[in-house]
Amino acid sequence: MNWRNPWLLPILILVLASALQLDLPWWSLAVVAFVVGLAVAPSGKAAFWAGFAGSALSWILPAAWLAYQNNGLLAHRVAQLLPLGGSVPALVAVAGLIAGLAGGLAALSGAWLREAFRPRYSVR
Repeated sequence: MNWRNPWLLPILILVLASALQLDLPWWSLAVVAFVVGLAVAPSGKAAFWAGFAGSALSWILPAAWLAYQNNGLLAHRVAQLLPLGGSVPALVAVAGLIAGLAGGLAALSGAWLREAFRPRYSVR
């Protein structure tokens, strides 16, 4: 399988994180992103952006869908508690940003851990 495809890693993280978050706590998305970054990410940059995109989408899509289903009533009330002025799209974006940062940093950590244990060859 060609892991260099830029869409494959975010979709993998999105699917796995969404499936695990049905039964596990919210931070299971970071575990998924870490493992994907450790196992298959070609570079740290690719790992971060794949983790960011996959994790952010795993929160944005359900949050937007649930807000749409109830006309944003609960999301509007939560957004009023935060300094968002009651804006439902801003609340969804902030949730996606938080999830994206958690997933992106976890995937980057996994890629860096793999790099740390990669053997280095010295030239004499």
